Amino acid sequence: MKKVLFAVFVALLSMTTSVTAQDFAGIQKSPTDIVYAKAGRRAAPNIKVIYSRPQKKGRTLFGELVPYGKVWRTGADEATEIKIFQDMKIGSKNIKAGTYSLFTIPGEKEWTIILSNQLDIWGAYSYDQSKDAVRIKVPATSGSDIEAFSIAFKSIDKGYGMVLAWGKTRVEVPFKLQ
Repeated sequence: MKKVLFAVFVALLSMTTSVTAQDFAGIQKSPTDIVYAKAGRRAAPNIKVIYSRPQKKGRTLFGELVPYGKVWRTGADEATEIKIFQDMKIGSKNIKAGTYSLFTIPGEKEWTIILSNQLDIWGAYSYDQSKDAVRIKVPATSGSDIEAFSIAFKSIDKGYGMVLAWGKTRVEVPFKLQ
């Protein structure tokens, strides 16, 4: 009986090994990232962002790959999702706690930041301005070259600065706690 159980165990183990050793060529690999804004390492988050990270790959980004003056999904693939865990101010505008899509309209010197009630959409192809929850404008600045589109949070007075960076372009979106 022990020999039979051992043989079954070995057979199951070898099947598991062969499944995990499959070639994953041709399967889409996700460049998805999640970032949080929180008061401390162990604190509950105030903001969570789920987004895909396109790569620069030597391309001219803003004004060409991502046209100026057109709505952008702010990343790749599905529209970027932002969850706000408590009522806040974005710029000078109030925003209720909830989940939104993050869209932007890049410009050379200024970007429009959009939080939309339109969720679970691919790209910005079906973006609907009538579903905007809030729009603000923020300045565009420059910094060191970043290969992969990135979002990070930094602490600012009574809130967070959500920094969007790709190539040499930087945009900071202010969120204030209420």
